[in-house]
Amino acid sequence: MPAPLSLPAVRGSLTPGRLLADLTWLRVGGPADWLFQPADEADLCAFLAALPAGVPVFPMGVGSNLIVRDGGLRAVVIRLGRAFSGLTIADGRVTAGAAMLDAHVARKAAEAGLDLAFLRTIPGSIGGAVRMNAGCYGQYTADHLVSVRAAARDGRIVTLTRDDLNPRYRQTDLPEGWVLLDATFAPPPGDPEDLAARMADQLARRDASQPVKDRSAGSTFRNPAGFSSTGRADDVHDLKAWKLIQDAGMQGARRGGAQMSEKHANFLINTGGATAADLEGLGEEVRKRVLHHSGISLEWEIMRVGETRD
Repeated sequence: MPAPLSLPAVRGSLTPGRLLADLTWLRVGGPADWLFQPADEADLCAFLAALPAGVPVFPMGVGSNLIVRDGGLRAVVIRLGRAFSGLTIADGRVTAGAAMLDAHVARKAAEAGLDLAFLRTIPGSIGGAVRMNAGCYGQYTADHLVSVRAAARDGRIVTLTRDDLNPRYRQTDLPEGWVLLDATFAPPPGDPEDLAARMADQLARRDASQPVKDRSAGSTFRNPAGFSSTGRADDVHDLKAWKLIQDAGMQGARRGGAQMSEKHANFLINTGGATAADLEGLGEEVRKRVLHHSGISLEWEIMRVGETRD
């Protein structure tokens, strides 16, 4: 149930006790105390400025890399809509609203002769891609990032450079409760036809190797860093999470309605009727089995938030 407090007036939509399951790709999750969908930047900033400082804020994208636990979230969940989906391409730079889908940004940039093709197969929106420094095919969002604008928890709009975010593998230092508004990139040039062909090839390879028709949240666990004989970290791609899961005998493993995909061992899927507890519980079982088999502790790539159900 929503927290017993008076929230600021808004021009957008403010919904108490909103179930979040249908807003996540895995289709699980209990209610948020409140779901706020701001009308525009001014609405968002005024709301944050007037919201009591002790009220938690959770910015949520399209829910493509998220498990909301069955007990829900004791927070104001902020979900950006059409007003935050702008796209500007000029002078070799691409500025995309935080709610703009990664795939759409990749396509539009390619049409303009700019190479953000790696974004084409990344599920989710630009805000999430920046926040988690999403990447594939050896490229990461931060590789081409110039700056972002964000609404701070107190309602100020702040511009942060790439270095301010301190991007690294699947992480940045965006302050808690801040809401990304847009991001500016400086991609390398590319031939539009070549970029289109590369993106088509990437889609075909993804569809052949990943369970794209199932309810999943993308890769479940991060690829662990390897270590050299001197103990120094090598490239993060030396070890593959899917291979460790497969070798531990957990590909296809089930718990309730949750399953580790038989097509790709590092994809956790909702086969129908799974709870968040099923999904997270199976993931933890996989981590234990991999640790026992290989001595390697897998780290979650999917974000898990909220409270368990009593």
